[in-house]
Amino acid sequence: MRRLANFINGEFVAPKSGKYVELISPVTSKPFAEMPVSDAADVDAAFASASVAFQSWKRTTPSQRSLMLLKIADILEANAEKLVAVEAENCGKIIAVTMSEEIPPMVDQIRFFASAARLLEGRSAGEYMSGMTSYIRREPVGVCAAVTPWNYPLMMAVWKWAPALAAGNTMVLKPSDTTPASTLLMAELMAQVLPPGVLNIVCGDRNTGRLLAEHHVPAMVSITGSVGAGMQVAESASKTLKRVHLELGGKAPVIVFDDADIANAAENIAIAGFFNSGQDCTAATRVLVAPKAYANFVDAIAEQAKNMVLGSPENEDAFLGPVNNINQFERVTGFIGRAWTGRTRSIWRGSGKPMRGCRITACRRLRKRRTATCGWERTRDWRALMAWPSQLSTA
Repeated sequence: MRRLANFINGEFVAPKSGKYVELISPVTSKPFAEMPVSDAADVDAAFASASVAFQSWKRTTPSQRSLMLLKIADILEANAEKLVAVEAENCGKIIAVTMSEEIPPMVDQIRFFASAARLLEGRSAGEYMSGMTSYIRREPVGVCAAVTPWNYPLMMAVWKWAPALAAGNTMVLKPSDTTPASTLLMAELMAQVLPPGVLNIVCGDRNTGRLLAEHHVPAMVSITGSVGAGMQVAESASKTLKRVHLELGGKAPVIVFDDADIANAAENIAIAGFFNSGQDCTAATRVLVAPKAYANFVDAIAEQAKNMVLGSPENEDAFLGPVNNINQFERVTGFIGRAWTGRTRSIWRGSGKPMRGCRITACRRLRKRRTATCGWERTRDWRALMAWPSQLSTA
């Protein structure tokens, strides 16, 4: 079993804590690697590296940073297959879908920020007091701390480091404790271009994330995660008046009107609901359907669920892979179990055949009254339909 390491000052280093935990494949439910559990000494080392690197990185010109980001985009694009293979192993993502739907926008986002680095704007200078000229000078914030989630490890890492580095900041980033592998590979590839210390990766658990947020060095902390985690980070950051950027998920209801193209609506809502196995802050979790469109829409969305292909990452015909980890599996199946209580009506449920890993098939369920977890509810002229997957064995 391979052993991962932190990436600090341009090289892989073992955790000073000496602690590791197993990473479990969501495809097989078996361990495939060991991940460092970084402690305060590891976090200190990463921030020390980022602090030293910041002294020279902040003096690079926008054109220099832009050129380096463009080179990074090219390198990551050239290594797309390798990155996706690691992402699939660690996350259970479908390889074909990830290659076509995640890598292109991710690379494009890097190129966007490479261009944005050369277009930093400020208010025009002016004479607001006699004998004095006022102007605004934009400078890097400093060292930034970031924590990324497990649903899009590569893309969410890009969303953190690309704008930060483009503006002249350095970063210490902690990936999710279930999906660090692809982020570490990304950092290794980026080291072909970046000076040591500009981007550092420390692996670990929630305590490691807390150490990042509370550390005295970073001037800004950014997290993508739960509302609870965001509240904790904001509280921790307030003690040293750090700037805070929080992306805390959300709900994405969809409205289908009477004159909608039902087939087209059902197809796109199914994609929006089941893409990345439904693990998305913008996933279509509730559909509000107008009365005249309701019956036809129910039939159409049920048909979409029936045709949804569940499979392993290498299955080119699959759209649904396993959910990322056992906690997420139990959370989703818990929703299903609470909904399967007689208060709802099933319009489609998966085959129920046992499969390995954290796999959950597509299903659709209608709610009969408000107390149910998911389904449909009547509110005057509207009926709400929620979509959840159905349970399969982890055997």
